Amino acid sequence: MIEKTELNSGWTLHCNDTGRPGLPDAIPATVPGCVHLDLLANRLIPNPYIDVNEITNDWIGKTDWTYRCTFEAAPDEGKVQELVFDGLDTIAAIALNGEEIGRGFNMHRTYRFDVSALLTTGTNDLTVSFRSAYAYGAEMEKHYGYRPNNYPGPGNLMRKMACNFGWDWGPTLVTAGLWKRVRLESWDRARLAETRVSATLAGGDGLVKIHAKVARHGDAKPCRLVATIGGVTTTVAIGAGEDTIAFELRLPSPKLWWPHHLGAQPLYPLTLELVDDAGGDLLDSYQRALGFRSLRLDTSADAHGSAFTFVINDVPLFIAGANWIPDDCFPSRVTAGRYAARIDEAKAANIHMLRVWGGGIFERDEFYEACDRMGMLVWQDFLFACAAYPEEEPLRSEVEAEVRDNVVRLMPHASLILWNGNNENIWGFDEWGWRPVIKADESWGLGYYLDLLPRLCAELDPDRPYYPGSPYSGSMEIAPNADAHGCKHIWDVWNDVGYEVYRDYVPRFCSEFGWQAPANWATIEESVHDQPLTPQSNGVFHHQKATQGNDKLIRGLAGHLPEPKTMDDWHFATQLNQARAIRFGIEHMRSHRNICKGAVVWQFNDCWPVTSWAALDSAGRRKPLWYALKAAYDPRLLTIQPRDGGLAAVAVNERTLFWRAKISGRRLNLDGSVLAEFEFWRLLCDRFEAKAFPLPEDIVSPGLPKEEVIVIEMLDRRAFHYFVEDIELALQAPRLSIDVTAIDGGFAVAVTAENFLKDLCLMADRLDPDAVVDTMLVTLLPGESHVFAVTTGKMIRAEDIVVGTVLRSANDLVAGC
Repeated sequence: MIEKTELNSGWTLHCNDTGRPGLPDAIPATVPGCVHLDLLANRLIPNPYIDVNEITNDWIGKTDWTYRCTFEAAPDEGKVQELVFDGLDTIAAIALNGEEIGRGFNMHRTYRFDVSALLTTGTNDLTVSFRSAYAYGAEMEKHYGYRPNNYPGPGNLMRKMACNFGWDWGPTLVTAGLWKRVRLESWDRARLAETRVSATLAGGDGLVKIHAKVARHGDAKPCRLVATIGGVTTTVAIGAGEDTIAFELRLPSPKLWWPHHLGAQPLYPLTLELVDDAGGDLLDSYQRALGFRSLRLDTSADAHGSAFTFVINDVPLFIAGANWIPDDCFPSRVTAGRYAARIDEAKAANIHMLRVWGGGIFERDEFYEACDRMGMLVWQDFLFACAAYPEEEPLRSEVEAEVRDNVVRLMPHASLILWNGNNENIWGFDEWGWRPVIKADESWGLGYYLDLLPRLCAELDPDRPYYPGSPYSGSMEIAPNADAHGCKHIWDVWNDVGYEVYRDYVPRFCSEFGWQAPANWATIEESVHDQPLTPQSNGVFHHQKATQGNDKLIRGLAGHLPEPKTMDDWHFATQLNQARAIRFGIEHMRSHRNICKGAVVWQFNDCWPVTSWAALDSAGRRKPLWYALKAAYDPRLLTIQPRDGGLAAVAVNERTLFWRAKISGRRLNLDGSVLAEFEFWRLLCDRFEAKAFPLPEDIVSPGLPKEEVIVIEMLDRRAFHYFVEDIELALQAPRLSIDVTAIDGGFAVAVTAENFLKDLCLMADRLDPDAVVDTMLVTLLPGESHVFAVTTGKMIRAEDIVVGTVLRSANDLVAGC
């Protein structure tokens, strides 16, 4: 059996710049990890996430570094000895016992080196030297020539996490190090060199396709591969002269794997064993948990243009999604538990797809395994984002090796539903001014997206769809960001215009759209120590990476909410506006379900404490946007939308059962008095349908627009419509009563409204940084009550719930303005 020895201890880090003051010759190091983390652990640098400390770390990425360890070995001369590096970040030279064994140029692939001739009995010395990515990038720019890049740094000239060099939500922390596992593998006779596994459906049966390549040592001997899943076992002979085999297994009538909002996620353990024929010795093995589901991407032409619809188990889905970025600037810090917690938060927000964005990384196996278990669909970008990429060598070969590695690694996962060629690069070439900059004979990446990547996907993983880009119309003859074709990004909203413009678009599928807001208050206080905190104070401003981001936050309030005068009001108003903007956009798109088949918000998570588009900040705290997503992505949504010159209540049903109920509505004065009302005995909304109900004329015709509201109800769902924006709405200062009682795990905070309260939010982190509240953005009519459940280990009293600080609403932003 193959023996694997993890080399995860005894490492030291060495700065190759001998003139660098204040650094010891040898720094204790952790593997997996990176230079920044080792310097931080040894208190040699300030925490780059705090205040403006990021800029004190710039020298690290411009310096060469060496990792060194010694390890004991007792190699058997009859076996192959290989050093395996799952993640070298990025430009690396590896030496064993003073002899260079190989080089690495790619953060996103595995490297394997045969060290049989160099490994000695006893102590061995292993060194990995990392060259500055900046220095290598300068060399590559001379080699390839200039290529446009939307962000600073040479990330498009090498195979490294692009956002390392900074993004409009991320710091510039250019890492180096052994960011994944390092191990010594010892084997004889044969091992599994490549194992490709896919699981699909063939009628009612599960179909497992297996392609395996065998590496051999010494005289080739016959062996066999034994595959077992769900009680079905198949044995395939591998002759002495063979090194490649392909075969299939059929599993009768497996339970289907579904995204979490539709069904269960049964997983079937698959075991492959490579066995020596002569003695029956187990030589190598492979295990994965497989889910069975059918999958296709429908891009056929129709009356509206061309579709972009994911069809799983023959069900066309509306995708409720969010974009996923690396969850830490230092990815080795992200544990399996952290992956699971983040994905669980996405699931709790009614998100059922995460798009792993192309400026980051292929996540570790634990991410995709958690998505399989939790029914979270995954759209996986190949790692090209917001830049032109050379297609010449040496980059081209690294791209191919990286794609082969990761397609083979990830293809068994039932959750993975799309390979996507790039993020915004075709759009960038077409509309961002790249055309005049890129010479006619220069490559910029199109050959990857239209040729190399689809060819590799067809070879390696033909049962999963590939799409060239996001956004992309499906044809180079049609504008890449067209409404009527393919997938679209909406970024004039936020960058240039208000969120009301979302209603100008009915895309076939929206794979990016977003609105900014600061992190939660506790996260800001933990990461920024300005006195006083203001939007423009040094630390707060440094943790806003978007160009003119703070200006856009204020501009985005215009026409909706008054410009805030205090830091507290700036923080709440911008968080509230973010939540409203995204809910507005999603409800609009979902109401057009017959045309639009997906909304993927930018973004779900953060990699550091920052003002950003995220719903969950870097500390894992839920911003008000998280609660807005939970409401807007509710599988049963009731919303009020403009239709045919009037207003309609639109019921949207993503459940497997039809939704049938009485629908009723009232036009109310904000004091609660009824001005008009209706009741319809039964609205029937079938599964996977949006059903519009035109509202009566007396409901949609206000007498005093500033003082009135429409309330529509269908079972336990409720929707509101206002005739004017809050800045004109006659909201009064909140009048309410508060009662607090202890419950298991925390406290119940009951709020009873004496007047109309709009978008009531209990900011739990103001009470306890670790507290979590179950609901937000609650609107109450006069006399109504709502109970907020707060999970916390601290005591909460009624007097702690301070109105205007802990308990916020649109009322306290608007009243008196």
